[in-house]
Amino acid sequence: MSKVIATAVVSMDGFIADTSDAVGPLFDWYDNGPVEIYGTDKGRPFHVSQASADYMRSTWPNIGATMMGRRLFDLTNGWNGVPAVGDHVFVVTHHAPTDWPFPDAPFTFVDNLEDAIAQAKAFCGDRNVALPGGTLTGQALEAGLIDELVLNIAPVVFGTGIPFFGTYTGRRQLFDNPTVTEGDRVTHLHYKIS
Repeated sequence: MSKVIATAVVSMDGFIADTSDAVGPLFDWYDNGPVEIYGTDKGRPFHVSQASADYMRSTWPNIGATMMGRRLFDLTNGWNGVPAVGDHVFVVTHHAPTDWPFPDAPFTFVDNLEDAIAQAKAFCGDRNVALPGGTLTGQALEAGLIDELVLNIAPVVFGTGIPFFGTYTGRRQLFDNPTVTEGDRVTHLHYKIS
């Protein structure tokens, strides 16, 4: 059965980007090691530590689809039509783009979060849905739609920025103890919801 896994690289104080949407040193660990690894985009190699590579190899093949909001879609130009991880991307937006230069890309534009998650889970079958951090993650947590949580913590404090859970104002949520993988300039924490 497909699970929804909220996942992102975050600062030690819980931000996925600074106030200008720049990730700064958060992604440094993607290119600081000797092991080459790829997500879905075979033109975008990562060079990580052995520990991070082992962790990524144990989790990334289990991702069937990724979700994103319109803001991340616009910031990244929809990763130029190539999912970062998984085979398909579900974009939550009230206004699908009409002039995007990748009309045949495996992207589906869905009007609301609940329908997007339902469609993504149906697409994935036994594989999982990845949900990057931000406003959608907070909304999904509040709606009880997240099964697991992965924080890839980079050793930096931003002080202010875009929070992993967006503007989450829901109830207190408990998680089980994490599985911890220590990489180089990143610590991977994988939680299941209690």
